[in-house]
Amino acid sequence: MKKILKKQCRRCCCLADKAKFFVAVLILITLLFPSLSTAADMRIVTKKAQQELINAKKAAKQSGEEISDSRATLKTNLETVQQEITILQESVTLLTADLAVLTAEDEELTARQADDDLEMNELAGTVRTLALDTQTLLNTSLLSPFEPQRLNDLKPILAKDRFPGIDDMQMLVSILFSEMQFSGEVSLRHGSFTDRSGQEQLGEILLVGPFTAVYRFQGEIGFLRPELGERLTALPVLPEKKIRKQLAAYMDGTVESCVFDPSGGSALKQVSHRITYIERIRNGGFFVWPILAIGVVALLIVLERTVFLSRVHMNTDKIMGKVNELALADRWSDCEKMIKANPGRPVCNILRAGLEGRSYDRETVDSILQEAILREVPRLERFLAVLHVFAAISPLLGLLGTVTGMIATFHVITLFGTGDPRLMAGGISEALITTMLGLCVAIPIMLAHTFLSRRVDHIIEDMEEKAVGLSNIIMREEQTV
Repeated sequence: MKKILKKQCRRCCCLADKAKFFVAVLILITLLFPSLSTAADMRIVTKKAQQELINAKKAAKQSGEEISDSRATLKTNLETVQQEITILQESVTLLTADLAVLTAEDEELTARQADDDLEMNELAGTVRTLALDTQTLLNTSLLSPFEPQRLNDLKPILAKDRFPGIDDMQMLVSILFSEMQFSGEVSLRHGSFTDRSGQEQLGEILLVGPFTAVYRFQGEIGFLRPELGERLTALPVLPEKKIRKQLAAYMDGTVESCVFDPSGGSALKQVSHRITYIERIRNGGFFVWPILAIGVVALLIVLERTVFLSRVHMNTDKIMGKVNELALADRWSDCEKMIKANPGRPVCNILRAGLEGRSYDRETVDSILQEAILREVPRLERFLAVLHVFAAISPLLGLLGTVTGMIATFHVITLFGTGDPRLMAGGISEALITTMLGLCVAIPIMLAHTFLSRRVDHIIEDMEEKAVGLSNIIMREEQTV
């Protein structure tokens, strides 16, 4: 407003200055050029100048009045504007306070929204986790092959770019309730399954809750297992005949009980993957065969030694008693005949050597008997050293198979890593089987070796006893003569 007033004042002053300058110019022209005009013309010019001066003064006065009016108006407007400024400043103060309040409310709402988003994300994650667990349950459920749409209903919930709603939660609850209801039912249905040869067949299927599924097709009865919730597959191993008979009777309704797997298929899975001893031996690798060969040879040796030692030691006491009776009766020829009637027995060989040297003194007779005993010892101890070697070699071969199996395992780990344990199972199985087989062969061989060694020692002690007895009889007879 002040700038506008100053501008108008400068305008009025400028008009007054211009009027005065115009009058002065006229007077100057009149004074400088008197000859150019007459007296009348001078009066006209003077009048015009006076008139213009008057007009200029009136204009100046009018401009001054206008300036005064404008100043008053502007002053009034200035006061009004100042009042409006004051009001606006107060409004700005109030709005600033409101802005601070709204900012705080916005921050609070933003924080609440973040918490709500976090809770909703947790809720969505919980629902998806429950849906994933339900999917795992349905993949192993015996009812899923008959109701495959349940797995399709779960797919939208598992999508990460979709928020599960109330309808999805209700559908999830209904699936769980249907599975709970099925867990308490026993039903006999007609459906398709994959038989043991891999062919799709249609037959009777018995469902015992969520535990066991049994099929009957063309007289064959066996157990089924679910495959990813899409189909039922027959186990490769049939149950025992008694179990099959009971299952058939239950399916016909003649009995009220049947066999089922309460573990949900774990027990049946172990039965179906049961490995026979022949398969274990085949999976043991190369060193299984030398260990088995050692076991077979050791078994033959043990049988031969057992039969031989039993035969050579049979009725030794009876023979010795008869020899004593005949010797006391001085019937030496009958003693020799009886001993020759039992050839091959170590005790008889020793007694024959003693009878042949009965004419010598005691020391000579004892030496002859001792020499005869020493001749029989290698025959008695035959193959025992071989058994001892076999008992030591078998676990070493098993250990060697263990080392080669572990080398194969580490080679597989080097090539494929440890992501799939089944890739390492071959080498570990080979290592464990060879160790087990080596110990299984070595332990019986060691026990048999100990038994046979004790048996040989007993026979040698018995021969020494019989030799001393014969020596005493001979010497007594010599002293009597």
